[in-house]
Amino acid sequence: MVEQLTGLDNTEPIFSKAEVYSATLKYFNNNDLATNVWVDKYCLKNLQGNYLELTPDDMHKRLAKEFARIELKYSNPLSCEEIYILLRNFTYVIPGGSILYGLGNSHSISSLGNCFVIGNNSDSYGGICTTDQEQAQLMKRRAGVGHDLSQLRPSKSSVSNAAGTSTGVISFMDRYSHTTREVAQDGRRGALMLTLDINHPDIEQFITSKDDLSKITGANISVKITDEFMKAVEEDKEYILSFPTDVKDIQILTVLNKPLEEPKEKYEWEFLKTHPIQTVKIKAKPLWDKLIHQAYTSAEPGCLFWSKIQKESIPSCYGKDWEETSTNP
Repeated sequence: MVEQLTGLDNTEPIFSKAEVYSATLKYFNNNDLATNVWVDKYCLKNLQGNYLELTPDDMHKRLAKEFARIELKYSNPLSCEEIYILLRNFTYVIPGGSILYGLGNSHSISSLGNCFVIGNNSDSYGGICTTDQEQAQLMKRRAGVGHDLSQLRPSKSSVSNAAGTSTGVISFMDRYSHTTREVAQDGRRGALMLTLDINHPDIEQFITSKDDLSKITGANISVKITDEFMKAVEEDKEYILSFPTDVKDIQILTVLNKPLEEPKEKYEWEFLKTHPIQTVKIKAKPLWDKLIHQAYTSAEPGCLFWSKIQKESIPSCYGKDWEETSTNP
């Protein structure tokens, strides 16, 4: 017979941090790192900061109780005790960190998802601010966030507001980074991933954006690399950077040799009515060498081999609306 659980009623005993640390250290067989991580990140606390769980075993009972409540909505539900056996001692099922913290936690409004990709594919200031607001709202609920910057027009591009020209991708990286550092998550900061397409004209500035160690300290960065670019690297050929970054799909060839600072033509396609095509020709291998050098010296940017990701993506087979745009931290 399955042992009946204790500690699943509505009473909330209060423990001191010293009591929790001592009991949890014993639970983890004197593993100090595991103990500190659980006590700091996952142990249930009330709004006064009082500890309400003594060891991870109490957490597993909390999770089992909540999972069992949902199970009752379905036929042949697992009992609370059966679920607890799957969870206890981290033996069979280990939920994500946000579930460990948030499930059954009535003291905090918390996401049960660890990470999200957001973005509205807009390079208007309103769109940029909307993404910033979404990021802040998710992070204050404990979530990590990723979003792509490839839709933002390059630096020195024309804009219709009083500024006259865009400050480019890098300035908005700082904005999103600052938001991450502003949002506290129970003693830790949020996690943010910013990505940029290798085809974007601001890609070199993006790659070197962390040379200044005081900048963009609240984000990780990664480059979305295409098979086309890697082939140009292997063959040591020239490569066209363009904005929009998928301009090659439109097969506009009349502007490929125009530098960024020259006026650009406009075309009849719906998107291009307000977005002049911008291109610049580079050598692929020096850009790749710079990326590798930066990754060696500062561990960033990372590489996302985007062509491979899209080829093996399950959601993208359902159409363009389901294609990946970025990744979580």
